[in-house]
Amino acid sequence: MRQFAWPALAVFFAATATSAMDQRLVRQFEKLDPETRLEQRCDTEAMEQISADKSVYRPDKVIAYTFADPIMEDNAMKAPGAVFRSKGEWYRLKFKCSTGPDHIEVLSFKYKIGDIVPHDEWERHYLYP
Repeated sequence: MRQFAWPALAVFFAATATSAMDQRLVRQFEKLDPETRLEQRCDTEAMEQISADKSVYRPDKVIAYTFADPIMEDNAMKAPGAVFRSKGEWYRLKFKCSTGPDHIEVLSFKYKIGDIVPHDEWERHYLYP
C-alpha cells in the first residue's frame, strides 16, 4: 500500500477546492513532485465533480489506489480502483483525468461511482470512518 505523505494537504484541498482554482491551492499543488501533483489534482477534481453533480454524495476524501494502482501517463491518470468517502461511508470510484503539462489545469475528467464498500472491508483496505 502506498502511503499518502500529505494528509493535512488533502484536508486543505477538500476545504478550499473550488471550480475556479484558488491561488493558495495552486501554490500547494506546486510544492508537490509532478506525479503526486497529478494524482492530487485529479483526486481534487473528483471531489469537485461529484459535489457539483445533483446527487446525494458530499465527498470529503478520494483515494486513487485502494483497489488497484492508478495508471499514470505524462499528463493523465486512470484510477480503476479508487474510492471516495461521503457522509462517513466509502464508495468505489473509477475515473480518468487529464491535465496540462503543469498538472494544475484539468483538461478532461470522467468518472463512474460504484457500490458502497462494506464496513467489514474497510480495515483490509486501510479505510477509516
